[in-house]
Amino acid sequence: MHRYQAGQGDRRAMLDAVGCASVDELFVSIPAEVRSGPLDLPPAQSEEEIRREFWAYAAANAAPECFASFLGAGVYRHVTPAVADALLQRGEFFTAYTPYQPEVSQGTLQAIFEFQTYVCQLTELDVANASLYDGATAVVEAVLMAARTLPKRRRVVVAGTLHPDWRAVLETYCEPMGIAITQAGWGGDGRVDAAALERLLGDDVCAVVVASPNFLGVVEDLPALGKAIAAAGALGVHAVAEATSLGMLAPGGRFGFDVVCGELQAFGIPAAFGGPLLGFFAARQSHLRQMPGRLVGETADSAGRRGYVLTLSTREQHIRRAKATSNICTNHGLMALAATIVLSLLGKKGVREVALASHAKAEYVKAGLRAQGAGRSAKLAFPDSPT
Repeated sequence: MHRYQAGQGDRRAMLDAVGCASVDELFVSIPAEVRSGPLDLPPAQSEEEIRREFWAYAAANAAPECFASFLGAGVYRHVTPAVADALLQRGEFFTAYTPYQPEVSQGTLQAIFEFQTYVCQLTELDVANASLYDGATAVVEAVLMAARTLPKRRRVVVAGTLHPDWRAVLETYCEPMGIAITQAGWGGDGRVDAAALERLLGDDVCAVVVASPNFLGVVEDLPALGKAIAAAGALGVHAVAEATSLGMLAPGGRFGFDVVCGELQAFGIPAAFGGPLLGFFAARQSHLRQMPGRLVGETADSAGRRGYVLTLSTREQHIRRAKATSNICTNHGLMALAATIVLSLLGKKGVREVALASHAKAEYVKAGLRAQGAGRSAKLAFPDSPT
């Protein structure tokens, strides 16, 4: 069979169908000075020549693999096992879209369910969603959930040591919704001023957001803060900018916080000039119906076989937009799969070993700074003694 090639008769029939006398009439809306004359473009090149030219452009980038980089503010270059990328780039995963139908695509649903399971284990909370865009939007969704749960309270207290970009995103969402933000300052030790924070609490506060390790790299006193927040009747939100810390530091779920959320970029996602990232969100069972995003549950079919389904979908924007708990449409399924693969490869023991190794290296840097007469009072990203 010969390939089909349109002839003059075919072209004439197509032009007649659209009511044009000639091909030129198809482009009459484009100015003549643009349509005529040579284009100011370099000569045509082969594919390999173009590839080399773009590699030359890319060489101007400062790749962090080539030197010690301390940039990031929460987005860093972590070691990712090669098998993770190999699995992630398989066609059935790489192009998969989170399904809308409750039981379609069992493979995707199982992967999301496993992701939720890992998040619950890391945070010591009851239920996790199918992921969010990044740590900033995860904090936003936590505050909005608190506002729905306590609708008569229209103020949120935020620790001043929260990531400034995360706070900026939170302000963008809260201002049009009439939710006021009050900031609690921090002391000379780099921790939020607990006494000042308690003075800011009142019966109009729906949520308190505390980051630990915070933006200054210091671990907060979550047990004490958790008690104060609970006593005020507000929802406690533990924001985690560096998820590796959960391998050695107890999460807020252990200390009465209602939500633990943040950024999971550390597990399998490259820095990639700042994105894409991976937000996670876990909460207590009592908040299940007010949680944002998709939820995947485990069930059994009519034959008794294990299956996975989207559950409580009436909370979502594609069913009840006006009453939805969030406007996140899909989730970061591919990024969540990356984290799931890395977490499954590491296991509980491996996650702790990674955290301890990070702690040891932070202490090594601290010792080096002090040997040079700098950073004598500095507290880096982990405490002196692992918990």
